[in-house]
Amino acid sequence: MKQLKGSSKTVALSVAERCRNILASNWQAHLNTIKADAKGSKEDIYTSKVHYMFRKGKPYIWIPEGDLLLMQIRLAFPSSNAIIDERASMSVSSTVPGPLLNLLRSIRKLPPRVALAGDLIAMNEEKVHRVAESLRESILMEYNIASQASYTVSSVLSSAGVNCRARCENFLEILDESSKYAVYKFDINSCSYIDGSGGAHDLDVEEVAAPKADQISLFTEKLIDGINQSQARRRALMLFCFEYHNASARDALMLSIDRKGFDILAKVPEAHSNNTQQYNWKEFRFTFKEEVYDIEAFCGLLVELEEEALESVKSYSGLG
Repeated sequence: MKQLKGSSKTVALSVAERCRNILASNWQAHLNTIKADAKGSKEDIYTSKVHYMFRKGKPYIWIPEGDLLLMQIRLAFPSSNAIIDERASMSVSSTVPGPLLNLLRSIRKLPPRVALAGDLIAMNEEKVHRVAESLRESILMEYNIASQASYTVSSVLSSAGVNCRARCENFLEILDESSKYAVYKFDINSCSYIDGSGGAHDLDVEEVAAPKADQISLFTEKLIDGINQSQARRRALMLFCFEYHNASARDALMLSIDRKGFDILAKVPEAHSNNTQQYNWKEFRFTFKEEVYDIEAFCGLLVELEEEALESVKSYSGLG
């Protein structure tokens, strides 16, 4: 297998790294609480879609007012200092926007996800205000990065579908309508990574407690969708598979990105025992030589790789 320009050998991310990437790049989760009766039995499970952010290694959750789950929390724990001990869990899926989500559904492949269990803790107004200010600073930083982006980065971000909204846009609406949300802190007691095949991998809380929200993670969803919505860039992904993995792909989509590289889901031929050939979807990992920490570096390197792969194909096809 030929290596990427400026790359090291292909190295798979550890389970802990994949877990941290999911937590850092997403901002939506499903929060579950279990209603216990007087006998201690736990039958009724309440689930709600919530927004979250990490601050000092802890996730903070915004629950919509009027939500059934929130009503049950307040009914069972009316104190402002309530701790819902061991009865809360949070499920966070990897970001799978646009055509990628449709593809995963069609091949019955589940997006990897992270399952957290722990304590849901109410906060006083002062603490809620500090969390909101931290979120506001993060939103401003994200807006500045996007507004000052180069043409290369802007072209990728602007190619994302209309339903693929930036993280800052969603959170800005929450801050503007803060009275419509209740904020809780989530103390993590256990963590599991569930892969695309449904296999669970338990992790130490210390391994995933403080994911770094770098520029790559802030824009993961729009970068992935911007690449996948462009036929030209998808053809480039097919070239990557051919040039660096010797795989002739009929189609390809960006599956995930991170500081160390990216994963592609490509439709490639597989030979069968009866000498027939069938195309199936397969994952390919591409690893950078050095980590990249901002979207300019990531998109710039992606363009370099596209040009390199194209020139290489031209050279041995006689078109160069």
